[in-house]
Amino acid sequence: MPTVPLAPLAALPGRPCPMAASLEVVGERWALLVVREVALGQHRFSGIVAGTGAPRDRVTARLRSLVAAGVLERRQYQSGPDRFDYHLTDAGRDLLPVLDALVGWGRVHAVHPDDPDLPRHRRRRWVDPATPQESP
Repeated sequence: MPTVPLAPLAALPGRPCPMAASLEVVGERWALLVVREVALGQHRFSGIVAGTGAPRDRVTARLRSLVAAGVLERRQYQSGPDRFDYHLTDAGRDLLPVLDALVGWGRVHAVHPDDPDLPRHRRRRWVDPATPQESP
């Protein structure tokens, strides 16, 4: 299984730090939304596209990069034609607290407090594909 590529900090531009190295892996706009969709139980391409609202080519590119980085794994669920779905790896599951933090920050700082859709976006119960249970 691929693993997240370990970047030498000195090779990163600007002020190199672990945050900069992390953003090399998941910092593109659609990357964390793809991880969110898989964490919510959308494992197939069409569900990920629908949930993110991203163009299909962008989702394809993000899925490839997240699989190559070891954040997601691709599993074949059908042959003839071959079809695959996507699941979080340990590295992907380790991003769930980051998603929680972004949801919390967004509720306070990025969404108007009177937005009628805001109440349904509280802390998520992420589906952990490794087990049938939800994460705590």
